[in-house]
This record gives sequence, structure tokens and C-alpha cells, in this order.
Amino acid sequence: MTRRQFLLSSAVALMTPYYRARAAQIPKILRASKAKAQLAPAEYAKTDVWAFGETIPGTTLRIKQGETLSTRFQNDLPEASSVHWHGIRIDNKMDGVPGMTQELVQPKASFDYEFVVPDAGTYWYHSHNRSWEQMAKGLYGPLIVEEHNPPAVDRDELLVLDDWRLGDDAQISGNFGSMMDHSHGGRLGNWLTVNGVGMNEASLQVKAFERLRLRLINVANAHVFNLSLQGLKGWIVALDGQPLEQIQALGSNIVMAPAQRVDLIVDVVEKPGSMGQLNVISRGKQVPIFRFQVTGDQREKAMAQPRALPANDIPAITNLDKAPITELIMEGGAMGRMRSATYKGKELTTRELVQEGMVWSFNGVAGMTDKPLLKAKRNETVRIRLINNTAWPHGMHLHGHHFRQIHENGKQGPLRDTILINRSEQMEIAFVADNPGDWLIHCHMLEHQASGMKTWIQVE
Repeated sequence: MTRRQFLLSSAVALMTPYYRARAAQIPKILRASKAKAQLAPAEYAKTDVWAFGETIPGTTLRIKQGETLSTRFQNDLPEASSVHWHGIRIDNKMDGVPGMTQELVQPKASFDYEFVVPDAGTYWYHSHNRSWEQMAKGLYGPLIVEEHNPPAVDRDELLVLDDWRLGDDAQISGNFGSMMDHSHGGRLGNWLTVNGVGMNEASLQVKAFERLRLRLINVANAHVFNLSLQGLKGWIVALDGQPLEQIQALGSNIVMAPAQRVDLIVDVVEKPGSMGQLNVISRGKQVPIFRFQVTGDQREKAMAQPRALPANDIPAITNLDKAPITELIMEGGAMGRMRSATYKGKELTTRELVQEGMVWSFNGVAGMTDKPLLKAKRNETVRIRLINNTAWPHGMHLHGHHFRQIHENGKQGPLRDTILINRSEQMEIAFVADNPGDWLIHCHMLEHQASGMKTWIQVE
């Protein structure tokens, strides 16, 4: 090595941030049990929750791309449950959907999950039985799949966003199954947390011009977060775990439907002694829910724009013009147009459906359908037109695959596993059905799923 090469390599080493991929952190036993968490301010009592690993959020699972995740789910709750690994292109029998891919895990029983994680990115896991109640009590956790060559950042931080419906005693309100929630926007809370810490106290110490990777996860039952960043500038680099082909400069706001994830790479641009903020935009006002306390200098100026993250090996969508279109028509809910629907093989009026706890339908059927929405051959291109004939937004989630929105001009949007479709909106999505099995497709506003909005596809 010449003197010049040595000096150059030394300069690069000094500028290279210290964050590197972490070793796998997968517990042998992933235990779900009752716990307590300080969700409300310190002057209030701790809140009784259900949790993975006795923390809110649940135990953070980290593993490297291509490795095998192996853990035993131990159910120490008073109610049956299961674990769904949200966003992972998983072996079908490991998908965690009771009655479709596995049996319910009864209290004091266990189930062994073992599967390869093929794609790097930000994912999460959560209960898939009575999820509208179990998740509202805290049954979820982050799942991070590390790239082999992670981006150059100083720190990699998780921001798990949730809302809670708490009473004056700081305990979770027990009015689960409310028809008002089910027929309107879902169960919306009155208290927000980031990483299980209340919005008045959630914070992180940072330094000026420090470069952060922020992994945002919306784990709320139904809350659509409209967010803004203050004092930090940067780029969106991944959505729902999947890298963008071209990174996007941060705009004025970030909209996240329930279950969606957004990866950011940002630089702290506030001076030492000041503060940056993550805000929720509500009724035109920016309300801080997380603070970045600037305590010193990391470097003198911002680093260069980062490169795009390496793409995951997800099949490209081809032969789109030859693929038939399957319609998925959403009806029902308050102020909806549904007059009747089929439930358990019988045509019922709206009033009769309400008595059964069913207020939404897909293609005229409320609740799980006997036949799949569509059958696809393996590696076939699938097109679905989502038609929202309701007065409410819906966050549509497809298990086992990632899809792209197909715009009117034929342009393909970014890969996603969950997409927000607003009231009276239509959109088309497409994907390559490369993962065999029976896969759920449902609204991730969990009360909507529980009261009618779910069906499935079959991949040979």
C-alpha cells in the first residue's frame, strides 16, 4: 500500500459510521403472557397488557437475511392465540392464520415456528386470533431482517407507533367488539405511544449531523398516522420492508396505514441544545409525539446522499396485459351502500348482518369465503382491482406476497404488502404468485376484518 492509498483509506475509515449489522437475536422461546407497562405518565399506575416477552412493544427479533428463524411460541395467556409474521414471504404452514395454515395454540400450549427469512427489511409479528382485541392489548413486536451490507448510518433506530384507548385509571378500555368501532373507522385510541412510551416522554438523544436510519412501524388497530419530521432531513428508502429503486426526498408529511412500515435515512440538522421532533398532524396542527434531543456534534456537515438499499429478490411483474383482472368490491359500514350480503351461505339483510356482528362484505360475502377470491398457477401474474364502495378508508393486506399498485398510465408503484385505499376510491394491484399455498387478504383495520372484510387466494 502506498502512502497515498493509506491516507485515503484512513480518511474513509474516519468518515464511515459505526453501525454494522447486528448478530441474530432470536429467543428460543417467544412467550406471550400478561404483563404491566408504563404507558401513561409516571403519576399513573402501570397498565395491564398482554405482551411478547413482557415488554411493549414485544421482544425485538433481529436476524440476517437468508437465515432460518426458529422459535417456540409459548402461550401463557388465558386465551388461544397464534403468531403471524407480517410481510415475510414465508412457508405457508408458518403463516400463523388459525383455521387456514395452523390450529390455534391453546393456553399453556406451544407451537414451533421455523422458516427462512428471504428478504431484508423492516417487518413485525403479531397475534392473528381475535387480533382486534389481542393486538389492542399489546400482542405485537418488531422483526428486523438485516442486510448483508447495511447502509452507512451512525445508528439504526426503531419507532413503533401505537394508539391506546385508556380509561382515567390508565387501564385499557374493555369495550372490545363495539359495533360503533366495527361499523365506522375501527377502534381508535386516546393515547399515543412510541416504543411503548407516552407522547409526552418519548425521546432519543442525538448529535448534530448524525445520520440515522429510522424504522417506523404502525401497529395500531385502525389509526392512520399522518406524520411530519422537524429538525431532521433525509429520504424514504424502503416501504413495507422493500427498498425503493430510487430513494425519495422527505416531503412535508408521511402517511402510514395500520401495518405499514417506512424506512428513513435522515440527518439531524438542528444545533446542539435544540430539539427535533416527530409530529402527528391532527386537524391542521403538528403535535409532537417523539423528540430528538441534540446534545452535541457528530460531524461538521451532512454526509452525501445515500445510495438505494439493495433490492430483494422479488419477481418482476411481466405479461401484465395478458393477466385477467379480478375485482374485489368493498361494501358496508356506516353510511354504506350495502343492503344485504351472504353470510355462512345465507342471504341476510343489513339488520340481520348487524345481529351477527357482520357489517362489511367483499363481493357480496361477509366474513371468510368458502371459495378463494382467485386461483393462480405458480409464477402467474395476478391482477386485482380494489373497489372501495364504502365511506371509510381500508388498509388492505395480502399475506405471503408483495404487490405493486398499477397506475392508469401503466406505471408500477413501489412494492408493498399493505396499501391504503380511501373512501370511494379504486385502484389496481398486481404481483407474481410465486409462493404456493392459501393466503389471506383482508383489511388491516382490525375491526373491519373481524366484521366481514376478509377472503383468500390460492396459489398452486
